[in-house]
Amino acid sequence: MTNKSAHTLNDLIAIARDGKDFYEEAAQKVDHAELKTLFSRIAAHKSQLVTDLSAAVQAVGGKPETSGTMVGTLQQFYGKVRAAFGDKEYGYVAELEESEDRLLEAFDEAARDADTPPAARDVVTRLLPEVRATHDELRTRKHALKELKDRG
Repeated sequence: MTNKSAHTLNDLIAIARDGKDFYEEAAQKVDHAELKTLFSRIAAHKSQLVTDLSAAVQAVGGKPETSGTMVGTLQQFYGKVRAAFGDKEYGYVAELEESEDRLLEAFDEAARDADTPPAARDVVTRLLPEVRATHDELRTRKHALKELKDRG
């Protein structure tokens, strides 16, 4: 049971760490002050998410994940390329929103999975509203930027 909890939570840590790293980079690359602030705020949120999940892994006797995922690395690379050859702000927001999709899906799956141990499910359920709110905020931002881009 402890191994399953640690494994479930470590998967979420790796995906959240991908997001944190990507947001930190995006905050340095975009020119728009509001997006810089938004990305920095969400990076801090992701850092806290990693901290909370890591504490939960330790609480069940596991060792917290210390790296991200290959998918996250590829997504970050694609985001850089997309931003370099198009609308930088929209490129980063679109890729970050996909990163949020991935994290939200992983959280939803962990919450729904009958095999998720109670200790892991409790943590996932507690953190899920924050994850969903960040996802929704980025989705809204992406749609707003797309509308501006399409009109302009």
